[in-house]
Order: sequence, then C-alpha cells, then structure tokens
Amino acid sequence: MDTGTPLIDFTSAPPQARSLDVRWIHGSPSAKHNTDLDIQVHAYDEHTFILRQNMAVHYEAPFLFLLCGNERAVLIDTGATESAEFFPLRRVVDGLLADWLDRHPRDGYQLLVLHTHGHGDHVAGDDQFTDRPDTTVVGADRAGAWRYFGFDADPDAVAHVDLGGRVLECLATPGHHEAAVTFYDPATGLLLTGDSVYPGRLYIEDVPAFARSIDRLIEFAGRRPVTHVLGCHIEMTTEPGVDYPVRTTYQPDEPPLQLTPAHLGRIRDALTELDTDLTWRAYPDFVLCPRA
Repeated sequence: MDTGTPLIDFTSAPPQARSLDVRWIHGSPSAKHNTDLDIQVHAYDEHTFILRQNMAVHYEAPFLFLLCGNERAVLIDTGATESAEFFPLRRVVDGLLADWLDRHPRDGYQLLVLHTHGHGDHVAGDDQFTDRPDTTVVGADRAGAWRYFGFDADPDAVAHVDLGGRVLECLATPGHHEAAVTFYDPATGLLLTGDSVYPGRLYIEDVPAFARSIDRLIEFAGRRPVTHVLGCHIEMTTEPGVDYPVRTTYQPDEPPLQLTPAHLGRIRDALTELDTDLTWRAYPDFVLCPRA
C-alpha cells in the first residue's frame, strides 16, 4: 500500500448501532418472473457492505459480508451458486471495491476471502475469485481454515485478521459445522455468526460442541460492545415460532436479519430443553434442529 495514503481511523470511537431497517429481497410468487437483482447490496456504513443472494437464483438466499480496511478487504462467504452468469459475485464485489477505492485511493489493495463454515451455500462462489489478482481465498474445510486461523494449535484462541487498522476477532464455533467460525468486527460491533445463530432453523450436527460454542459466544459478547448479531439466513416468519418450509422461494413476511446478544442466552436456555430423542423445538425467533 502507498504509505502516503491517508489512513482511515477504525478504532478511536466505540461502535454505534446503525439502522438495519432494510427491506431485503425475499423472492417472488413466480421465480420465473422474478425481477430482483441477482445480489442485493446494503451499505451498512461507508466501509461495510451486507449482500444477499436472490432467492429465485437459490432458495437458501444467503447473506454475505464485505468489510474494507486500510490495506485489504475481506469477503466473508461466497454464496450458494457457482455460476457467475446467474450469480455475478465477483463483478459485484469488484464494483464495490472500485467505488470504495475511488473514495479512498491506495495502491496494492488486497482482497481476502474467508468463510463462516464449509457448507455448499457459503462456498459455491469461491472459484470466481481464484484467478483474481491480489486475492487470497482461504478454504472452508477444517484443515485449511483451522490452519489459517491457528485453531489447529489452539481451538480456544481468539484469532486476529488485520485488514489494516481494522482488526477482526475470530472464534472457532463448531457445532453446526466442524469448521464454523464467528467473526467480530470492533469497528462496527457486528458479530457475524454464520449458520450458528440466525432467525431460522439452527441445524446442529454436534449438540455438545454447539452448546460450548454458544457458551463461548455469550462470554465473548459480554465483554465487547456488540451492536447486532448477524447470521447468514432468514427462515422465520413474522409469526413467532413459525418458519418458512425448506426450499421456499418466496418469503414476503420475513422478520429482520439482526438478532441481539440476548438471543444467545435464549438459545443456550433452549438447548437445556432438548429431549434425548433430539426432537426439533420451535421458539419465537429460531428453531433448534439437532441431527442424530
């Protein structure tokens, strides 16, 4: 990076919760006639972008996150569709970064691609970035991700990813997926929980590991200013305890994406109510879905 470039201050002021009163694209009665953008972009602030994939392209409609620092940006997850024709993630990210660099010129700007976990609806677009200049794509498999973050040596460590004056804190939070990672951004106070915590069906592959991860997130969030807890999906309806059916491609009555640190405690309490037969249990803002 050009050392003469003015640096953005990401650390001097505590994070302030910004509005997330966003009408997210949510599919349409006829996917064939859907007119939504392939990817919706919401600028949370000047340096932070929340993206949602079109539900007509893929029913999972995951959320992705692009955060810019002084030296590099990080894209967290790459969505559910491989094809750049139907899911032009690289084009959208390149456009966002070009606009950002127009406002904040600097040389040698890098892109880092990380993941909340390795399920297909979060890694499908990786290949769009493998030949992108000045880009590092870190695999979402446990071996590759754990090595990058240092969790192979210490799974209880808090890893740090420095974007240039904007340092993310990263925790291993297995349970939904063996290589799940939660990201905390001190600049915004956003806690990015992937598929571990969101308003929807919380699929749990390993109940004890998931409970430990929720305990860890409760402790972690209790010592930091968390403005919003953001997962990667919305699957609930606005009727408490009622979720949309799996593979739904039209969700006109979605609740907000954002949850609060208090929801972590509610999930932990709900885990104590799981039956030994691992029956799914619905709660107002989520459904616990343990898998045998």
